[in-house]
Order: sequence, then structure tokens, then C-alpha cells
Amino acid sequence: MSDYKYVIVGAGLSGLTIAERIANELDEEVLIIEKRDHIGGNVYDFYKDGLLIQKYGPHIYHTKEKKVHDYLSQFTEWTDYVHRVLSCVDGKLVPMPICIDTLNQLYDLDLDENSMREWIDEHKEDIDEVKSSEDVVLKNAGRDIYNKLFKNYTEKQWGTSAANLSPSVISRIPFRFNHDTRYFDDPYQGMPKEGFTKMCENMIKSDKIHVGLKADYKDYIHRINYEKLIYTGPIDYFYDYKYGELLYRCLNFVYEILDEDSYQEVGVVNYPNHPYFTRITEFKKLTGQEVEGKTAIMKEYPGFNGEKCYPYPTQEYLDKFKLYEAEMEKEENVIFAGRLAKYKYYNMDLVVKGALEIFENEIK
Repeated sequence: MSDYKYVIVGAGLSGLTIAERIANELDEEVLIIEKRDHIGGNVYDFYKDGLLIQKYGPHIYHTKEKKVHDYLSQFTEWTDYVHRVLSCVDGKLVPMPICIDTLNQLYDLDLDENSMREWIDEHKEDIDEVKSSEDVVLKNAGRDIYNKLFKNYTEKQWGTSAANLSPSVISRIPFRFNHDTRYFDDPYQGMPKEGFTKMCENMIKSDKIHVGLKADYKDYIHRINYEKLIYTGPIDYFYDYKYGELLYRCLNFVYEILDEDSYQEVGVVNYPNHPYFTRITEFKKLTGQEVEGKTAIMKEYPGFNGEKCYPYPTQEYLDKFKLYEAEMEKEENVIFAGRLAKYKYYNMDLVVKGALEIFENEIK
């Protein structure tokens, strides 16, 4: 039998943050058990032909949380990067999220802030009660914007109509009456200078942190004496699917190395009306790498098989999660952390924020 006061299941940002705090603040030994063959969870990146590629699609660091930024800045320097996204519609590349420039380019207009508001007022639909993601767009922008930029993209991304999805899904996308084409307006934005994996490696440099990769915790946990288990994996798996499987929207990622300097104007281009993939990422545009004569792109294909990326935001599965949540509340020596255990989509900064709060409030 092995003795560890703390055992963490999962080497994503939640698990790594908590492990780092336990080792460096409490000076305790901690074991991380990870199913994959690498640390970092979905922010994992790697080098191929000198190009830094994010294995699980584009992850853009941005946050309003100074505490999170100060914490992560201990483990990486940052490359200046402001994320801009274009959407390919009607043969044009228009800025996303929707701003004055989007409408001007899409409809060959010359709007300013006041006339954009007038244009929107003319086209938006009167909806008394917003019940779905479709209602969000119709109420804020109208039917044509919905059809061109949101309808098909959402159906591809989620495998169902926006009419069936919670308003929160599309409400995450900002809508601006100005010329701000940035995707995020957070005060802290950038990319880790040497990549996310290097940042994650720096987080767990302590000799008190021990990591086991390619390991299912259920095969080993009975051989370990521990006081506290921190679980960041899928919650339905933790309870052996007692109430059935929770559904996740998955993504399959296909990357290519191309013998050219540049493939597209910006890091990410959305293709709302392409029949299969949703977007193309060109990683050099995100990382600022200067690799002559080569670039790496990645296409994303949504489905129900592949990497679990998004909890499925329908009432059926939210209700099923509540059954698991009731079980979670009964646990005495288990702490649940992260998006898979909480069945909620979090941006990476909120994953780190949540992990820091768990350490302060439930462990320290």
C-alpha cells in the first residue's frame, strides 16, 4: 500500500493547480493519476516540424481575474496576443462577434453606432420570453443574421437546433455597437510564451508532486491509503453510471502541416455554413511563431464521439446531473473540481479560479 494524504484524479488545470498549492503551500506529498498519456488536459500542446500545435483545438488565454493572472504568471511568460475571429459568410470574411464592422461588410452598409442600433431595431424580432438560444439571436439581431451566422453553426456544433438549447449557450457570444473586433475584451490576454504544456510542467516541478500517466484511478485507488481524494473526471464515471451516462458534445480534430507561410488572415475562421467542420485554426497566428515556409492548421468536426468538450445543455441532462450532484453532496473525503466533475463548461481562467478557491476553502 502507498500512503498519500492527497490523491488527485486528473492532470488538467484543476488538478494541477490544486496539486501545486498542496505541495508548495502545505508542503505535503500529492499523487496525480491521469488517464491520458500527458498532463495539461485539453490545453495540452506539442511541437511538430517546429510548429506548436494545440492537440484539442484552440485555447486562448484571457481573464478578468487578476488573482488568476498573477497566479499563472508564476509559471510562464506571456506572448502578446489579441484574439480576433472571422466568419466566412456569403463569400465574405466578417468579424465575429457581431459589431458595426460585421454588418457593414456583410450587407455593404456604412453604419455608425446610432444607425446600427436603428438597423437592429428594424430587423430584430419581438420575443417576450427568451426560452432558447434561437430566441437570443432573434431578439437581439433578427432572422437574417440568425440564418447566416448562427443557425447552421449551432446545429453542427451541438447536433440539434438552437431552438432546443438553453439561452446561455449563445448568450456567451458578445454583441457590440462599436468597431471593437476583439473576440474578448478582458484586461489580461495572451498566450504562454513556450506553450501551455510548458506552463503546466512548471506548475508541478515540486518533488512532492508525483504523476502517474495512462492510468485509470479505479485500478489503483484501492492500493492507496489517502485522506482526501480530489476528483476532476467525468462525474457519471465516478458513480459507475448509477443514473445513466451524461451526454457530452465531442470534437474530432484534424491537423495538417502545410508548406506555406500563411493560410488565413487570423488565428480562427468560422465556417457556419460548411456541411461538416465548424472552424479552421492556424496556430502560428495564435502563438506568434516565425517558422518560414510552414504552417499548421486544424479543422474541427463536432459529433458525439471523440474528445468530451461540452456538457450537453438540455434540460434532460441537467436534470440527470442533479441526481449525481445529490450524491456528491454526501461525500465526506472527496472534493469535486473542474468542468467534467461539475458538468459545466468553464473557460480555463474560471477552472483555475475554482481550483484556487477549493484549495483555500476546502483544503487549506
